[in-house]
Amino acid sequence: MTRAATSELTLRAFDPATDIPAMVELIGAVNAFDDVPYFPTIESLAVDWEPAPTFDPERDAILAFEGARLVAAAQLEWRQRDARIVHRIEIWVHPDARRQGIGTRLLAWSEERVRTSIAEGGGGPVELPHVLSLGAPTHVTPGTAFAEAHGYAPLRYGFLMRRDLGEPIPDVPLPDGLELRPVETADHRRIWDADVEAFRDHFEAAVRNDDDFVQFFRNPDLDTSMWQVAWDGDEVAGSVMNTIYPEENAQVGIEVGWLDHVSVRRPWRGRGLASALIVRSLTVLKERGMAFAALGVDAENPTGALGVYERCGFRPHQQWVTFRKQL
Repeated sequence: MTRAATSELTLRAFDPATDIPAMVELIGAVNAFDDVPYFPTIESLAVDWEPAPTFDPERDAILAFEGARLVAAAQLEWRQRDARIVHRIEIWVHPDARRQGIGTRLLAWSEERVRTSIAEGGGGPVELPHVLSLGAPTHVTPGTAFAEAHGYAPLRYGFLMRRDLGEPIPDVPLPDGLELRPVETADHRRIWDADVEAFRDHFEAAVRNDDDFVQFFRNPDLDTSMWQVAWDGDEVAGSVMNTIYPEENAQVGIEVGWLDHVSVRRPWRGRGLASALIVRSLTVLKERGMAFAALGVDAENPTGALGVYERCGFRPHQQWVTFRKQL
């Protein structure tokens, strides 16, 4: 059931100094309704929406109000992915404000903002091709229908996978010559760089910069004591960056730990290192009281990650689709 608008819809720019709490509330309401397991806190969204070379929060986010009530918002950022610039658009419309054309209005604003930012020189290198991108879980059929109705075509599918930690966890030995070490602050950059290098083999890997590094390690839920990092002498061979999001778990009602990044560098692939790091991650998350482990994976991952995860006991929980539209 939808709610008739009680007052005229007004749009205004996002204000980082005052609007974070309302955005957290809106994202939470939307994702609870759509069964999307992402519930940022005020602290985490403040970090995620900090100014960056690829995102200006005061120009790249728009809020929609009915009176004083925030009912919808849109946010966009660009990334260089391979030899193209991808402009990712996210739109949130409160469940009781849907079917009123608000999403269409915010999408039109977002597409026009992309064109303006490119023309002004702030939307990525102009000599590269630019595309627009939307994402949606396939179980939210109005979301996928919305994308297709506005000229976006499916490009790539992925899975959110879960693993019941009540099931036995196998013992997978670490490959010979490698060792696990606790994460030290002095090693953050080497671990980060190794992860970025490993992900360059993935589909449309994003070009990362120093701002990304700083922002990543400011995550308020970051706990590197759960990470599993394999070293070969002074070289990082692979890692699994595990995270627990307490607020998200409270919202979902399930104790879930995330394997946020699973990466193995090329010289160390094919030796079972990923599986060894994953099963150790499962043990750590179980010891922290988690009932499930979760991760996201590209369905066509060229490194064979999907098969590795399935052999470690993960099963698809939700499917996601990425849509694209030529600018």
